[in-house]
Amino acid sequence: MKIALINENSQAAKNTIVLNALKKVVEPMGFEVVNYGMYSADDKAELTYVQVGILGAAILNSGAADYVITGCGTGEGAMLALNSFPGVICGHVEDPLDAYTFAQINDGNAIALPFAKGFGWGGDLNLEYIFEKLFCEPSGQGYPRERAVPEQRNKKILDGVRKAAFKDFVSILKSLDKDLVRGAFAGEKFEKLFFASCKDKKIAEAVKELMK
Repeated sequence: MKIALINENSQAAKNTIVLNALKKVVEPMGFEVVNYGMYSADDKAELTYVQVGILGAAILNSGAADYVITGCGTGEGAMLALNSFPGVICGHVEDPLDAYTFAQINDGNAIALPFAKGFGWGGDLNLEYIFEKLFCEPSGQGYPRERAVPEQRNKKILDGVRKAAFKDFVSILKSLDKDLVRGAFAGEKFEKLFFASCKDKKIAEAVKELMK
């Protein structure tokens, strides 16, 4: 599994903390972490939480990564932005129990964390415990296990509703404000990370066009 990390501008200074906690947990599992930044509060290219949603959706819909870890001050804005797009199911996760139940019941592909609210002493440990519970088992198995069948059925129903509710991702990208989208793809390592792993030619072409 390839996991993408994204930090928005208000919490960019925590990028290294989150990255280290994530890699400590998932690399021994055989997973790869790719860091899309922001890398520090001084980065020239700033990401708002709305742009985090655009970037995260591009990464997931194109197959450039399998999972997105992100957040903002409360985690709410980043979650809402990511869930505005097809191909993304993002949970708001504050603790290890949230992480485990989201993975097992909702079987999503992104989480949004509160990187300011409640992030005090031991914040790095909480991140480690969250990542451990998020990835400790294959997702979508249900919790409790005797509820697995109806939960998996509901997930399929939700997938169908979302498919009917959204336009295709490329059409959405092209309909958005170009400066907003261009800013989402302006990170210093975006081109190297994204195009090396992108599996969708149409999305790659659309992103290149919008970056001009």
